[in-house]
Amino acid sequence: MRLEPDEFDPVVGAAVAAGITVFDTARAYGVGERLLAHALRGAGGAGRARVVTKGGMARPAGGAWAPDGRAKALRADCEASLAALDGLPIDLYLVHAPDARVPWTTTVRALGRLAEEGLVARVGVSNVNRRQLDEALELAPLAAVQVALSPFDDRAVRGGVLERCDELGLALLAHSPLGGPKRAGRLDAAEALAGLLRLSPVVVPIPGARRPETIRNSAAAAAAAPAPARRATRRAATRTGAEVVLVMGVPAAGKSRIAAGYADRGYLRLNRDERGGSLRALAAALDEELAAGARTVVLDNTYLTRASRNDVIEAAARRGASVRCIWLDTPLAQAQVNLVLRLLDRFGELPPPVELRQLARREQGVLAPTSQMRSFRELEPPSVDEGFASVERVPFERAASGGAAGVLVAARAFSAEGWTHAIAAADPAAPHLVYDWNPDGDSSLLDAAAARLAAAVAGPVEASLCPHPAGAPVCWCRPPLPGLPLVFARRHRLDPAASVVVGSGAAHRTLAQTLGARHVPI
Repeated sequence: MRLEPDEFDPVVGAAVAAGITVFDTARAYGVGERLLAHALRGAGGAGRARVVTKGGMARPAGGAWAPDGRAKALRADCEASLAALDGLPIDLYLVHAPDARVPWTTTVRALGRLAEEGLVARVGVSNVNRRQLDEALELAPLAAVQVALSPFDDRAVRGGVLERCDELGLALLAHSPLGGPKRAGRLDAAEALAGLLRLSPVVVPIPGARRPETIRNSAAAAAAAPAPARRATRRAATRTGAEVVLVMGVPAAGKSRIAAGYADRGYLRLNRDERGGSLRALAAALDEELAAGARTVVLDNTYLTRASRNDVIEAAARRGASVRCIWLDTPLAQAQVNLVLRLLDRFGELPPPVELRQLARREQGVLAPTSQMRSFRELEPPSVDEGFASVERVPFERAASGGAAGVLVAARAFSAEGWTHAIAAADPAAPHLVYDWNPDGDSSLLDAAAARLAAAVAGPVEASLCPHPAGAPVCWCRPPLPGLPLVFARRHRLDPAASVVVGSGAAHRTLAQTLGARHVPI
């Protein structure tokens, strides 16, 4: 409940008078918990109130709120909420959102301990997908899930979160049920809330309100809504023998190569890089093609979530087609190599950060490193229970390039004893690259290292510097990202997997593993 301080007493009082007993708030809403407790007591509703609050968010000085899923942070937030509520118990405590920096298992186990130790009555999770929900169910006694659900946002339905809640009898608290303040005015609130309530008995809309009359209208709409029925199982049309192949994987997993093979065999290919538009538009195109008589179709796009794939499965089911999934299980490091090679094929060089950002806005398939990393965090592996006829997992395997061997040497390796011995382990006549990262742009260390190497080997020596800033990577050339070695390998027609990486740290070992090269430590 996000209200201004002077709005709490009249709005909460109206809610209590209307018979509302569930009040949703969060530690991240500032003084909301303290003011909610005061307003409930003033309205005589404290004894019946079921307080739902959330923790696991942090806000550094001058920064924005962000998930903080550490166990100690979650406990500290819970204890602070209890203090702010001043004696009102917490009926349901939710972790606000998964934290990409903290293992989800760590966060959920910490959440479960809050219930085990009696700090809260029940626990749940917020803003999760089906995979995260299923993982959490294995670790803690969840009582509820809170996700966005409205006429404008049905990802919880398409992504299977509602299906799982319905199956297990978990309450699904639908936040932003009217689409948020900017969209709410476009809806008939009573009709929208009634529509959500009809989805399933487990759905509990939690509309926000800043005026007493809004609270009264929402309560009246809920009371007038017809009793919900259990959601019907998807029914496929009569099978026509048509087949849809969905090739899925993270960006640069190698989907195009697989799909091209199907296209060569006569499958109609639907690809967003070629057609543009959205994934939903592609699903609509699939529906039209199947209705027009297409028998074999292949789609190769970045379907990271169950929700994004659901439109394809539903369209095929309507037309009696089966959907077979081919999942390219490509590791992040290899997808990074693929993406760098794609950039080199398309532009002939690695775009610097500003240009890379601009290209990513207008060019399909162009991504910054952080965007590709985010896709791995968001990925929900496919499962037959989504409606697939089968799921085939294809492990990654890189084809040999057949080039010559090169030698890749970290500039900082020359400050370690024994570098001459390490260099001698590689072919002295091979092309050598000395590389470094220095956000100050100072290349003096790199230049000195290249001069020392040139005096020790017979082959050509080149030097490459990444001058881009620290923090989350904004370029593809900062080690251990593979940009600099791959540019060098292409220029000299080298095979990275046949090459040697000489270095003194974990980043150099990681780079060698990424390239499939031999690592020579110093």
